Amino acid sequence: MNFIKTIVAAGLLAAATLPARAADISGAGATFPYPIYAKWADAYKKETGNGLNYQSIGSGGGIKQITARTVTFGASDMPLKPEELEKAGLIQFPTVMGGIVPVVNLDGIQSGELTIDGPTLAKIYLGEIKAWDDPAIKKLNPSTKLPSQAIVVAHRSDGSGTTFIFTNYLAKVSADWKSKVGSNTAVEWPTGIGAKGNEGVANNVVQTKGAIGYVESAYAKQNKLTTTKMINKDGKTVAPAPGAFQAAAAGADWAHAPGFYMILTDEKGAEAWPIAGATFILLPKQPQDAAAATEALKFFAWAYAKGDQMAQDLDYIPMPDSVVKVVQKVWSSEVKDSSGKPLFAASN
Repeated sequence: MNFIKTIVAAGLLAAATLPARAADISGAGATFPYPIYAKWADAYKKETGNGLNYQSIGSGGGIKQITARTVTFGASDMPLKPEELEKAGLIQFPTVMGGIVPVVNLDGIQSGELTIDGPTLAKIYLGEIKAWDDPAIKKLNPSTKLPSQAIVVAHRSDGSGTTFIFTNYLAKVSADWKSKVGSNTAVEWPTGIGAKGNEGVANNVVQTKGAIGYVESAYAKQNKLTTTKMINKDGKTVAPAPGAFQAAAAGADWAHAPGFYMILTDEKGAEAWPIAGATFILLPKQPQDAAAATEALKFFAWAYAKGDQMAQDLDYIPMPDSVVKVVQKVWSSEVKDSSGKPLFAASN
């Protein structure tokens, strides 16, 4: 089973017709944005001849690789704190926002038929609620016929920004989860089966009756997984849809977030999806390979300018234009070559 996906936008026919200066870009990290990065990479390759080699290895791997400077950029769904960026000599910027969704495998239950809230989800992942006909789940779903079946918990086994967003949410809604497990890209899971990547968790859920897992919304959509509704901070029941992800991001003040450090879980709003988050790119302030870093910035500038519809087609939320302008100012002012010359100008 291939848990790690790699985008390599290249081909013999294309290579024969490309400009001599075509350059490839290397990146590694979060699986959350893999579907949209793959789509952008394909379109960018066709338009410019430049390819993106992106390894979908999880946010923890992305942070390690960019810290070691073995890739042009790293990708993480867990934003680094401003002091962590400074220590590592990095900048970070968000590319798209989206949602993490619970997925289940229960006979007779279709997408949207099951509703769950944060405290109950935390108890399931703590191993305290063990069966689908538990009174806490029945109370949330009084008209749904729930099986007397054991719950099989599926979770990530790799360092994962998806896990960070999910456990960050559980820590906000459950004091027990916060004190016993906490939030991070990798945690000591009290129960369940681990698997690598969104793909691994999705596969475990699909193959196991009675399973529950959490995946990025695009994976749930592409693989036709059975999703649940959630009760949000306002006490409203919401379905995982672009409008709900957008509602969770509506109040985010990116322009005043130092280092673009922003976590979008358990946000207020009647329509807000409670497990939302952005995904980030990590780039050295003074790259060892200035030419490759310049190409990476050109790629993301192109994605901001032309990639919104492609992102929306996969249920991601594009970054607002006002945020893109702030991001590009950071590129211009903070990413420089060894002589101190900026690698990106807003007019690029």
